[in-house]
Amino acid sequence: MENKLRFCDNLKELRIDKNLSQKQVALLLKIPVSTYANWEQGRREPNISDIYKIIEIFEVSATELFGK
Repeated sequence: MENKLRFCDNLKELRIDKNLSQKQVALLLKIPVSTYANWEQGRREPNISDIYKIIEIFEVSATELFGK
């Protein structure tokens, strides 16, 4: 559970640091905004291909995305 919350917090922080809205990130990922919002809120988790896309968009490592 702790890792899930860390991921959600990191995802939101990365988005804010890039000055992007949830809608903008969802468009980049080619997913519904509601799906992305659910990831940030911990209601759902992205699949592995979406994780790779997130890493590319935010230009971070998997450790940065899931760590801290």
